[in-house]
Amino acid sequence: MDRTESIRALTDELSRAGRFFFERGWVPATAGNFSARLDAHQLLITASGRHKGELDAEGFLLVGLDGEVLSPGRKPSAETGLHLQLYRRAPELGAVLHTHSLHATLLSRLSPGGVVLEGYEVLKALPGVVTHEVRLEVPVFPNDQDIPRLAARVEDYMREHPGLPGYLIEGHGFYTWGRTVADARRHMEAFEFLFECEWEMRKLKR
Repeated sequence: MDRTESIRALTDELSRAGRFFFERGWVPATAGNFSARLDAHQLLITASGRHKGELDAEGFLLVGLDGEVLSPGRKPSAETGLHLQLYRRAPELGAVLHTHSLHATLLSRLSPGGVVLEGYEVLKALPGVVTHEVRLEVPVFPNDQDIPRLAARVEDYMREHPGLPGYLIEGHGFYTWGRTVADARRHMEAFEFLFECEWEMRKLKR
């Protein structure tokens, strides 16, 4: 597959994910951002201000792993630095997805110490999990408009928790990733189901 075909394939995959997420209410308005690694030095990422349920090839641009915008005249997502942090630390990483779902956002406000997920069979959809008998803590980072500072905070945490499959930003949304777009999408579906389960469980315990 040549470079043009690779770009087309990745933008098609990410666009389909955007429509799927929008239909489920996970990326309202222009919220969220998606990216995929093109090669060892570049990634495709959603352009700033684009509706994620209506993405096409024009909704993406190229950015270098050093942060340089490689598509002249285009503006990438304001949170590009959070994607770059993940790609830089994990050469095998192929895609990063970010949503703003209702349940993830509410849980992030109510769980500043992190959201604990345990006992759910769907946890086995996540990397390295082979049984429901696992305790997974999804960290919640304070929201911050200073993206380099937030990315540094995430990096510090991940040094101590290298197998982390996703994280929440308080009052903001959720990030997850995978080796491919399909893997990252599967992780997102699993987490969003788990967040909804956790929210409903908390309602029942009131």
